[in-house]
Amino acid sequence: MTDHIRLEEDITELTPDMEELKEKKFSSQKLRIYDSDLEESDSIPGRQNGHNSKDDLKWAVIINLAFQSIGVVYGDIGTSPLYVYASTFTDGIKTNDDILGVLSLIYYTLTFLPLIKYVFIVLRANDNGEGGTFALYSLICRYAKVSLIPNQQAEDSNVSNYKLELPNRRVRRASWLKSRLEKSNFSKTFLLFASMLGTSMVIGDGVLTPCISVLSAVGGLKEATSAMTEDKIVWISVAILVGLFVIQRYGTDKVGYTFSPILCLWFAFIGGIGIYNFFKFDPTVVKAVNPKYIIDYFQRNKKGAWISLGGVVLCTTGSEALFADLGHFSVRSIQISMCFLTYPSIILAYTGQASFLRKNNDLVADVFFRSIPKTLYWPMFVVAVLAAIIASQAMISGTFSIIQQSLSLGCFPRVKVVHTSAKYEGQVYVPEVNYLLMLACVAITLGFKTTAKIGNAYGIAVVFVMTLTSTFLVLIMIMIWKSNMILIICYIIIIGGIELLYLSSTLYKFDQGGYLPLAFAAVLMTVMYIWNYVFRRKYYYELEHKISPHMLKQITADKSFCRIPGLGMFYSELVHGIPPIFKHYMGNVPALHSVLVFVSIKSLPISKVPMEERFFFRRLDPKELNVFRCVVRYGYTDVRNEHEPFEKILIERLKEYINEDFSLSQKLLNNGDENDGKIEDDSESVKEAEDKVKGQEAVEREIEAVHKASLAGVVHLIGETEVVAKHGSNIGKRIVIDYAFNFMKRNLRQTTNVFDIPHKCMLKVGMIYEL
Repeated sequence: MTDHIRLEEDITELTPDMEELKEKKFSSQKLRIYDSDLEESDSIPGRQNGHNSKDDLKWAVIINLAFQSIGVVYGDIGTSPLYVYASTFTDGIKTNDDILGVLSLIYYTLTFLPLIKYVFIVLRANDNGEGGTFALYSLICRYAKVSLIPNQQAEDSNVSNYKLELPNRRVRRASWLKSRLEKSNFSKTFLLFASMLGTSMVIGDGVLTPCISVLSAVGGLKEATSAMTEDKIVWISVAILVGLFVIQRYGTDKVGYTFSPILCLWFAFIGGIGIYNFFKFDPTVVKAVNPKYIIDYFQRNKKGAWISLGGVVLCTTGSEALFADLGHFSVRSIQISMCFLTYPSIILAYTGQASFLRKNNDLVADVFFRSIPKTLYWPMFVVAVLAAIIASQAMISGTFSIIQQSLSLGCFPRVKVVHTSAKYEGQVYVPEVNYLLMLACVAITLGFKTTAKIGNAYGIAVVFVMTLTSTFLVLIMIMIWKSNMILIICYIIIIGGIELLYLSSTLYKFDQGGYLPLAFAAVLMTVMYIWNYVFRRKYYYELEHKISPHMLKQITADKSFCRIPGLGMFYSELVHGIPPIFKHYMGNVPALHSVLVFVSIKSLPISKVPMEERFFFRRLDPKELNVFRCVVRYGYTDVRNEHEPFEKILIERLKEYINEDFSLSQKLLNNGDENDGKIEDDSESVKEAEDKVKGQEAVEREIEAVHKASLAGVVHLIGETEVVAKHGSNIGKRIVIDYAFNFMKRNLRQTTNVFDIPHKCMLKVGMIYEL
């Protein structure tokens, strides 16, 4: 299938003798003929209405992915029984009924947040199979024009994955909200800010989770032997952390297969021991399903009960990984593994511990290991250590996924993204981020040495991300899903109310370690904001100083200007017009290749762009110059295939476009004559046939010219722009542009490294942008 050519744009690019065709009116039925590729794209399996093809996987593959997801997604939430009761009852248990109150809180928190909210609601808001904060943001950007970069094109909506399945009812409310968002610069900035904050919190979770999980696991050795000092525990933890991050390079596929059996054994152990303790100690704790015990708990303890919520919410740690890691698996696979294994096992574990505590109030600090039968202590200890280490994997994988998304949307400095599985899409590894996370984990572990303050930090990061996710979800429910207002209000009151209550409790412990994720998020957001701010300012500069078609004709009409054999690809991020750096190039090198293509690499707010829809061409006048514009569209999870040269694909698509451009113009002429009702005589028919033959010969000559130019040599002209704050800028702008951004740019990957452009075919054109 060839690339789609939008009719309106092609009409504007036709030669002057066909200009009158723009005024003709063609029926929608006839127009559909010329966009047949668009019609056919809807019939391709797995692409209807933008749905992800993972939804159509066979059951064998779904079960396989469900098994893998156990080892990658649920480590964090699955190991929460290690510390929840100890974190909740920090001052000990006052009455036995308090145990029932906390157990009831755990029941309903696990049911409403991880299960109902994430598994059955949030997972539905995936962007063609991708999850995370930026996936929600991209959905909103596609439906409403809230992007701060004005690079939207009408042709973007022709991409099959771009379409959204929209109900027909409640359109008025959705249109009102959409209009308000599009007209408000504050709303656009707030949505981007919230996306960055959510991303920063998830990445911060990717640092905190390994620290607390590994320290908690290795700290259990103190119960086994008194010879194990705190320093030894810290250094053992550091060694394990380094090993954990080193194996990330082998990919989620291999990590999942390695960890899943261990975590399955873990869930079997905690579920089985929970049942054992339930029947042995106090089966009456089952009455905690009655929410009345929550009310009684707050009436007895008042402020103390509210403060303890910071410990209860730790039972939901890792919930965001259910969504952030979705790109590694599928919606149905995560729903299966959560409903049939993870949720029942965790509920049984908390119930068993509550039964044990009803008879042993004084052992709450070490309830997990103290409630294990003696004959199973050592086997359970080994599995617990392994499971606690595996808990780190959930947030590490989620971090990789969300970094890839923010990178493609221009909100993160350039880093390398590696696909680690040829069998399953979405499984990625980011080397630079992986090692930065490792250094951060080691530093925090050596710095804090205990899990007390890290535990206080945990809750803030978890609930903050949950609240931001709910904010985006409500917008999606109103604008895109067009849900019933009663359902939206119920979601806000129930889910939103629970999350705000937990958030208020976790913020109470800000000075006890809660500042850690906020400080980490502040650093990350500063980096992301600086990069995105300069990225936007560069785009606006090029847009304001772009070269018009008239100026292009003037430049090329210069007598000192000459053509040389070869094909030139001039790279720019600008999708409207010709970048100013081209004029700078022509002023210094008054020579132009026989065929020139202005290439714009553009990221769409969708997860994937099918290869047959990736390249969009337009011809620039005058026609004899052989100058073209090509917008190469990528989704935020697309990674270029290094085994298939970029230039080879582009040249083949260019030849197809030239041929299609001629065919389309002929069809338009024929349809125009039919609509006029003109009856042609023999002489006109002969002349038309001759013109068609001449036109076809001209097309063949043009395609041959492109072919010869590519054989003569392809040169990649890269704009190596330096950005500086313009004269008179305030000190804040100078610091951001002249120092912070340029420091990051010098120490991170260049454009040529990201796109693997061969150095022997590359020519860099330097220019200074005063922003």
